[in-house]
Amino acid sequence: MTKAIKLLTALPPPQRERLMTLAREVSFPEDTRIFEAGGTADRFWVIRSGAVSLDQRVNDLHRVTVAGLGAGDLLGWSWLFPPHEWDFGAVAFSPVRAYEFDAAAVLRLCEEEPPLGLLLVRNVAEVLAHRLETTRGKLLEQYAMHRRGGGL
Repeated sequence: MTKAIKLLTALPPPQRERLMTLAREVSFPEDTRIFEAGGTADRFWVIRSGAVSLDQRVNDLHRVTVAGLGAGDLLGWSWLFPPHEWDFGAVAFSPVRAYEFDAAAVLRLCEEEPPLGLLLVRNVAEVLAHRLETTRGKLLEQYAMHRRGGGL
């Protein structure tokens, strides 16, 4: 199993400092919808404090929580891959403070400084791999419960 990484602390100090020149401090009150699946992914966040729930709309009335994120976690990766649309929705589960990054500015920085770009993409890939493994584990647990008659 991959280990959970925190995007900013995984970067060496010089690259982290360079990336942080693009950061803007933001906050979201509890229950604020940060983004909706299908919306334009033109930014991302690193959570400083609080909790965010990633969710998927099942139908017009129901959403399923897919993951919970907290301090140090990357919120949003769809900015990095076409078609640059959110795959999930995100809502502040509690009051949230975060660093917000404009995707276009970060992508320009990555083009200007390829070593930083490579490190950033590798770290985002590690975050995605860990979340995929975690989700797979949860699905297997639910499947096992269902097979034992526990329902889904």
